Amino acid sequence: MARSVILMIAVCVLMLSGCSGIKNIQDLTYIVSIGMDYDDEKDEYTVYLQGLNFLNVAKQEGGKSAEPVPIFVASAKGETLNLAVRKLYKVSEPPLYFGHVKTLVITNRIVQHKFQEVVEEIGKNRSIRPTLHVVTTDEGIEEVLNTNALFNYPAVYTVLFKKDAYEVAQNEIRPVALMNFLREYYEPMNAAKLPSVKIDKTSWKADKDYPVLYFDGYSVFQNRKYMKELAFEDSLFLNWLMEKYIAVDERVDVEDKLAAAVKLESPKLKIKYEEGSSSPKFSIDLSIRADLLEKVQDISMDRLTSLVEEEIKTKLRTLYLDGVKNKIDYLNAGENWFRMHPEKFAELQKTGRFYLEEDSLTDIQVKVQIFNFNSYKYNQ
Repeated sequence: MARSVILMIAVCVLMLSGCSGIKNIQDLTYIVSIGMDYDDEKDEYTVYLQGLNFLNVAKQEGGKSAEPVPIFVASAKGETLNLAVRKLYKVSEPPLYFGHVKTLVITNRIVQHKFQEVVEEIGKNRSIRPTLHVVTTDEGIEEVLNTNALFNYPAVYTVLFKKDAYEVAQNEIRPVALMNFLREYYEPMNAAKLPSVKIDKTSWKADKDYPVLYFDGYSVFQNRKYMKELAFEDSLFLNWLMEKYIAVDERVDVEDKLAAAVKLESPKLKIKYEEGSSSPKFSIDLSIRADLLEKVQDISMDRLTSLVEEEIKTKLRTLYLDGVKNKIDYLNAGENWFRMHPEKFAELQKTGRFYLEEDSLTDIQVKVQIFNFNSYKYNQ
């Protein structure tokens, strides 16, 4: 009996010894961002790796170190992502680890010339999670990756590493995960969007200008093709309209003069299709919750509500017409219609034409309800 117990203990000890090969966190170089640029003349990629340094990640008790820890960025050139990264293994100790890559930053040159190849290569790479965020930029990749957050907090506190929409308070564009983008990208009836990151060098100052990163708009794709850059105000409006948990502040003008400011929340967009049409014909019902932030002019409640409704209606129609002009379905209006009419979808694929016209959107109804007057009183 005693021999059996001793034998069982020995087996357990041998099993526990299997953990001896696990490395400590300081024994690896954790890559948190990958940047990619492309030279169309040389047909060559430049890959940038942003390495994580654990000395300056956590907001430690008693304050952080007075001396900022530098950001580590490596770069190499190659015909593919893998061939470029291969060159960095021999000069990287502690060794590289890609299991915690959070963000892929690609230049507009890649978007315009090699986007599908890069997205497919990243998507098939088993070392990279499909939940990583993808952003575009026309800035220098190295400068983007070398930008810290405010108060010299490390780069992992910048906009590149926002986790999801819950971290977006208001008047900001939502980050996009690779798997969510690909779902829209490969759908022929949807517009797919990637946020574009820029560097602001003037808004914040310490002893000198302090650069920060921010999302400045969307790179928009339709039917697996890059279509255009959408400006910030239009991107913000579209983001608020199509996503959840986003709020935007809106100015209200009377005769081109500021009359009030409102916060718009919780939009509920409904698309109603006409029956019997050979292509999508639809109307839009949009209901919105609003809070009054400021009242500059003496304006009635009914007048204020009407002005907000008309402004939203104008923005929505303008965005739709821009989409028709550029062959982009910003509102994803074609998806449900063609799912209900698969034979029409087959016909469309044969012709190759865009499925929306200016008159495809027949009507827009906007209903705004102001619930919070922010201590302002109205004469009813």
